[in-house]
Amino acid sequence: MFFNKKGMLAGLIALLAISQAAPTAALDFSNVAFVQTVSGTTSIPVGHLEFCRSNPAECRAYDRVVPAAVLDDRSWQQLVSVNAHYNQSVVPVTDQDLYKVAEFWTYPNGYGDCEDFALAKRRDLINSGWHPSTLMIAVVKEANGNGHAVLLARTDRGDLVLDNQDGVIRLWSDTPYKFIKRQSQANAGQWVDMIDDRVLVVAAAH
Repeated sequence: MFFNKKGMLAGLIALLAISQAAPTAALDFSNVAFVQTVSGTTSIPVGHLEFCRSNPAECRAYDRVVPAAVLDDRSWQQLVSVNAHYNQSVVPVTDQDLYKVAEFWTYPNGYGDCEDFALAKRRDLINSGWHPSTLMIAVVKEANGNGHAVLLARTDRGDLVLDNQDGVIRLWSDTPYKFIKRQSQANAGQWVDMIDDRVLVVAAAH
């Protein structure tokens, strides 16, 4: 399943089909639309650890956790708008080329690496009214084994991926990535391992 700005209405209809407007409290988070996680915390990406040292206010435990954001026309448009804005306005550049270090998480200044896109999208959505517990940066692996970071939006229709390499917002299960770990939903400064046991089929180039 995938959604873009042009197909906004169709995307919302498809999302409604996943869960027939069920209240958030009654959501079945064992559904394939949601990424499963391992109990307990895991190692924090070194770049995020350093980011938290410089931005402690953005890496705290929350006073409450919103299980999932309600995805309606307004919140969907916010996702589409923020995703498109940064994908179109920020030039992707590796940390090595930009900062001469292997890993450096920060907000983009017109240029940025994948995690910088994710940080900026998360910040803008929080400023737009999204609860921070519903927005988590995730570390994934590409088909070639390279590491990558995306923003995961937990909604009542599933976990949606905002990706600087793909302008289309997709359910996590419809992406070509292997999901490794993400921020804890209860604490932005902690991370949890994800369970991704999908069999990914990558078409061979001809």
